[in-house]
Amino acid sequence: MGSRIRGWYRSTALGLCLITPCLIAPCLTALTPAAAQAQQAEGLRGLVSETDITSSIQSTAETGLPSPRYEPATPGPAEPAETENERSTRAPSTAVARERARTAQNDPTRPVQPPLDTVVTQGIPENEEENSGFERIERAEALNPRTGAIEGDFQATDENPYAPLGLRFGTFTVIPTLEQGLTWTSNADSSTNGSEAIVSQSTLRLNAVSDWARHAATVDAYGIYRKSVSGDEVSDIEGGIDGTLRFDLARDYTALASLGYSISPESASSPVIITGVEDRPLRHTIDGSLGLSKDFGKLRLSATGSVSRQQYGDATLIDGSTLSQDERNATLATLRLRTGYAISPALTPFIEGEFGRRFYDETQDSAGYERSATRLAARAGIMVDIEEKLSGEASIGWIAEDLDDERLDTVSGLALAAALNWSPQRGTNVRFDGSTTIEGTTDAGDSGSILYAGTLRLERQIRANLTAEAAAGLSWRDYMSGGHDLTMNGEAGMTWWLNRTLGLTGRARYEKRTSSLPGRDYDATSVFMGIRMQR
Repeated sequence: MGSRIRGWYRSTALGLCLITPCLIAPCLTALTPAAAQAQQAEGLRGLVSETDITSSIQSTAETGLPSPRYEPATPGPAEPAETENERSTRAPSTAVARERARTAQNDPTRPVQPPLDTVVTQGIPENEEENSGFERIERAEALNPRTGAIEGDFQATDENPYAPLGLRFGTFTVIPTLEQGLTWTSNADSSTNGSEAIVSQSTLRLNAVSDWARHAATVDAYGIYRKSVSGDEVSDIEGGIDGTLRFDLARDYTALASLGYSISPESASSPVIITGVEDRPLRHTIDGSLGLSKDFGKLRLSATGSVSRQQYGDATLIDGSTLSQDERNATLATLRLRTGYAISPALTPFIEGEFGRRFYDETQDSAGYERSATRLAARAGIMVDIEEKLSGEASIGWIAEDLDDERLDTVSGLALAAALNWSPQRGTNVRFDGSTTIEGTTDAGDSGSILYAGTLRLERQIRANLTAEAAAGLSWRDYMSGGHDLTMNGEAGMTWWLNRTLGLTGRARYEKRTSSLPGRDYDATSVFMGIRMQR
C-alpha cells in the first residue's frame, strides 16, 4: 500500500512538471502580447528586473490592459528627447516597420555614415592604420575645433566714430582740416567807418603729434585766405606755424624747446594810428624759446630763455604811396627763473623772476626818441594738475619796461597770466587764457601801452556727430599817456558731422570796442556758414 501511494505521488509530480509550462506560456502571451512579439523579433534580452514584472502583473490584474504612465502633479525636469541614432538602432516592432527599415537600408541614395563605436564613446572608431599620436590629435581637432574665449568675440565700439583718423608720416600722425564757406560781416575791416561785405573764407589747419617712446614733439600750422565776393573790398592772408619739442634727459632733467612764426595784417584796432592808410602793413612775428627744468624731490627749478621778433611791412596810403614801418621793428630777449615747491602732486606754488631787453633796429625813431628798453618782472602763481579734470597755471605780479630815452615814462603795471583747462564732465571742455602784453608805439611823446586780454572758451559734444562751442573775450588797453580801450566779443557755433570726413559748420560773432580816445569806437557782427573736411 505504501509503495502504491509513493508511486502515485511520483506520477502526479511528473505530470504537473510537464503540464505547468504549457499552461503558463499561453497566459503570459495573452497578458503581454507586445512583450512576446518583442521576444520573437529581438530574441532573448537577458534578465528582466523584478520591478518590471511586478508593474506588469499589477497593471493587468485589474483591467487586463497596460496601465497609463505615471505623470507627477508637479512637472519635473524634462527627460531628454530620443535621438535619431537611438531610433535608428532600435529594431522595428512590426513586420511592416521591419520591411520599411530593410528598404531604407538598401536605398542607394541614402548617405553612408561611418559606424559608431557603441562600446565606449559612440564616436567614429579609430582606424587601425592611424597609430601615430599626432594623427589622432589632428583627427580630434578636426572633429572638435577649438573655440576662442567668449570675450575674444567682443569688439569694443569706437569711442568717437566721427573723430579724425589722421595720416601717417614717419613717426608722426598728421590731422588735416579744411574749412570753406562764406562770411557776412557788417564791418569788413573792423574800423570806425567800416562797411558790410560778403567774404569767401578758406582755412587749412594741420596738427602733427609724435608717437616716440621717449621725448615728444607737436607741430601746429594754419593758413587763412579771405577775399570779398561783394561789398567792401577785402583781400588778405594770415598764417602761422608753431612747434614744440620735449627732451626727457637723465637725472630728472627735462628740456623744452619751441619755435613759431606767424604773419597777419595789422588790425585796425592797433594802438599805433596811421592816418590816411588804405592797407595796413603786414606783421611778421618769430618766437623761440629754450628751457631746462630739474626736480629735486618736491623742489621744482627751471630756467627759460626766449626771443621774440616783430617786423612790419610797408603801409599803403590812400594816394597809392607807401609808408615805411622799419622804425617799429624790434627784438625782445628775456630770461625767466622759476622756483616751485610741490605741496601735493596736484598743487605746486611758484615764484618767478624775469629780466629782458627790447632792441629796436633803429636807435632813434623818426621823432628822435630812443625806444629800446630794459624789462623787469616778478610773479607768483600756482601750477595745477588734477589728472583729466583741471590742469594749467595762473600767476599775478608786476611788470615794467624802462625806456632808454629819459623823456619817455616807464611802462609798468599789474602782470596777469593764466592758462587753465577744466573738464567738469565727459565731453565738456572749458579753457581760460589770460595774458599781459607791453605794446610799443612810435607816436611822439608816448611810451606805449599795456594790454590785458582774457578769453573763456567752452566746447561741448552734444552727440557723437554734433559739437557746440562758445567763447567770450574781454580786453583792456591802458595808455601810459592817458586813455583806454575796452573791447568785448562773443562767439557761438556748431558743427554737424555727416560722417567722419565731412561736416557742416556755422558760427556767429559780435565784437564791440569803446574808447576814451576819439575815432576808435566800432562794432562788428559776422555770420559764417560753410563745410568742414578732415582726415
